[in-house]
Amino acid sequence: MFKTILFPLNRSPETRQAVAIAIDLVQKYQAELYVISVTDDDLGASQDLIKETQSYFAEVGIAIKTKIAEGKAAFVICDFADEINADLIVMGSRGMSLTEDHPDGSSVSQKVINLSPCPVLVVP
Repeated sequence: MFKTILFPLNRSPETRQAVAIAIDLVQKYQAELYVISVTDDDLGASQDLIKETQSYFAEVGIAIKTKIAEGKAAFVICDFADEINADLIVMGSRGMSLTEDHPDGSSVSQKVINLSPCPVLVVP
């Protein structure tokens, strides 16, 4: 059912909770997992986060493909999901975005739900 899963990263507790669900789905469907970190100015933090994530997934036997991108998180995530033909995006409900303030009260996950080319599983 799910062949390609996209997992957007940040350092929020919700993202850490979503990791277990992403692992379960990848293993259950033998899916390919892409991980993306979106930044606008702190490339080092994104690189560190990607390295930590690669190590964590490797411990459970999952190889991941990674991408670090710049821009508005929701738009970048949805564009990348479209580019890789993702079947599912798994993400936390609230994030500590490195790129966006939310003066209108909307979160990255809310924007992704509205813009996504595929289903989005939001983990509270």
